[in-house]
Amino acid sequence: MTQEELFSAALGIQSPWYIEAINLDLPKGELNITVNFKRGSKFEYVDKQTGETGEYKAYDTQEKKWRHMNFFQYRCYLHARIPRVKLGDGKIKQVKAPWEGVAHGFTLLFEALIMQFAKVMPVHQICQMVGTYDYKVWDIIQRYTQTCRELSDYSDVKQVGMDETAARRGHDYVTLFVDMQEKKTLFVTEGKSSETTKDFVVDLQEHGGEAQNIEQVSCDMSPAFIKGVEENLPMADITFDKFHIIKIINKAVDQVRKQEVKTNPMLKDSKFVFLKNQINYTVKQKEKYQSISMSKLNIKTFRALRIREAFQQIYLCDNKESFEPLLNKWYFWATHCRIPQIIEVAKTIKRHWKGVLNWANSRITNGILEGFNSIFQAAKAKARGYKKTETIKAIIYLLTAKLDFSQVNHYCSTHSLL
Repeated sequence: MTQEELFSAALGIQSPWYIEAINLDLPKGELNITVNFKRGSKFEYVDKQTGETGEYKAYDTQEKKWRHMNFFQYRCYLHARIPRVKLGDGKIKQVKAPWEGVAHGFTLLFEALIMQFAKVMPVHQICQMVGTYDYKVWDIIQRYTQTCRELSDYSDVKQVGMDETAARRGHDYVTLFVDMQEKKTLFVTEGKSSETTKDFVVDLQEHGGEAQNIEQVSCDMSPAFIKGVEENLPMADITFDKFHIIKIINKAVDQVRKQEVKTNPMLKDSKFVFLKNQINYTVKQKEKYQSISMSKLNIKTFRALRIREAFQQIYLCDNKESFEPLLNKWYFWATHCRIPQIIEVAKTIKRHWKGVLNWANSRITNGILEGFNSIFQAAKAKARGYKKTETIKAIIYLLTAKLDFSQVNHYCSTHSLL
């Protein structure tokens, strides 16, 4: 087997294409492979506008160059004259090389490698490993996520969760819409206003879905989110996410602690004793909890904690007929506890009573969204390049949308290239 035959087999080069020359440039650290085609060959071309398909001889050629996967420590490039063909209507069209990637100037194998790297490491590290520029890697990621999303079908989506996450420092947010049944991100849009739901509906319809098909929505008590759902998803029942409700109760508990610690030094350094569940206590926090509980002092923060824990217990109820009576009992206790912060939270919950009660029927929460937010924030914390909204969207889709990239690149399969 000659070296040309060896590289042809490794690169998947097939007739009418063949490797014409191989040049290893040691000073530049590059391997340059020249590919050519046999004289008189015909090439298939499909006109996407007219649907015309045919095989044509080369009308003329254009020189092109593609970055390929490294050959050991050497950067590898493919070079070829790519034919242009003349269609029946006289139009001249460029044939696509079989190894040509989705982005400009890369092979399919190189792009598949980039997409696998992008799931597990920051873009700037990928650039250092393969020796390319970050804007080129971002272009690959954005093209793949955008192309795969265009092929996605949302016709079966019935349950949606929505939540915002911080995109950049300050008050810049993006809102995520998630398929609660398939546990994947459907849509990401800038902001957290009621317009985000309107944008989602437009995208939903572009992917074969219908606003009337959405039966359940899980979200927080944001007036903007409520308005967006009511105006754009007419058939959807809102379930207020239990984790967000517990979060606002926890905020009230902490307000009580901050007020009370001024007169009760025992509460010093106890913030997370009252914010965490007991099962998650460290040894030190457990000791702190025991010392406070055994003090026999009338501590308001402790009563507020008991009220929060009682609210959490209600969600362990597996009988939907019992859910509302238990919630009513909790509401009576919370509004008669003589702790202003807890009373205010209870009244907030009462104002959103229907959406809280809907949990007994839907049993949906934003737990999956919280997980997705954590994945994105962790990726953002160890990377740079997340300054633009489009790159933020692309990385969220990459990590949480369960996109099938093999639809656009057969090398992006379950088989690892790493």
